[in-house]
Amino acid sequence: MSADAADKRPNVVAVVQARMLSSRLPDKVLADIAGRPMVWRVVDRVRQARQVDQVVVATSTQDPDLPIEAFCLKEGIDCHRGELKDVLDRYYRTAVRYGADAVVRVTADCPLIDPDVIDRAVDIFQQGDYDFVSNVETPTYPDGLDVEVFSSETLEKTWRDASWESEREHVTTHMKLPGRFRTLNFVNDVDLSHLRWTVDEPQDMEFVRAVYKRLDDQRFTMADVLALLEREPGLSVINSGFDRNEGLQKSLTEDRLIDVER
Repeated sequence: MSADAADKRPNVVAVVQARMLSSRLPDKVLADIAGRPMVWRVVDRVRQARQVDQVVVATSTQDPDLPIEAFCLKEGIDCHRGELKDVLDRYYRTAVRYGADAVVRVTADCPLIDPDVIDRAVDIFQQGDYDFVSNVETPTYPDGLDVEVFSSETLEKTWRDASWESEREHVTTHMKLPGRFRTLNFVNDVDLSHLRWTVDEPQDMEFVRAVYKRLDDQRFTMADVLALLEREPGLSVINSGFDRNEGLQKSLTEDRLIDVER
């Protein structure tokens, strides 16, 4: 390997998966939050991460997702369209198209995602000898601050080997199987996993809008939101009572082996 190749900084691409169809809150990715669509809020916050070189929205080729592509084109946001249900394939082809060495996985229903948490994940991934780093196995961060980082090689191997429907839909399920890859889960100093900052239900959207309104659209962090909840503890009650990862649990219950065209 040449000195130039050895010194080349890895290309870290954050892929934000987004779709219009949602059984609990349809069209949520383009719903307004403080004057901007939710997907814009997510992209803007991911772009603030120092360790991310490029942010790409990955949506499907289905007609209902045309508005996502149109919005991205209008706003100058990179967008890739692929399979609707085979989200793993969508990620793989996005990574290939944009020459990713490492991929940061984020979902478009996390408008409170913290750039500092993303940077921490990428730092751990780059400094350690890992294939996959996340904060979602034994979660200690609020639901909605989920970050996963994996190498392009890990993604390609997963893309080739994963055969369960849940593995194709939820992208990283296969990566977490014991003994497959070198993985690490990083934790927060305080367990905040009981807090719900994701958007799946109308009450979640109400909560997030309340946060943005009170923080006046500043570039706030997790610490700022926690301070807000200290001042106004009633805000957390707005969307309490929902289980974490309901979509994944449903997929695992209905899981089946499928024939995958690669």
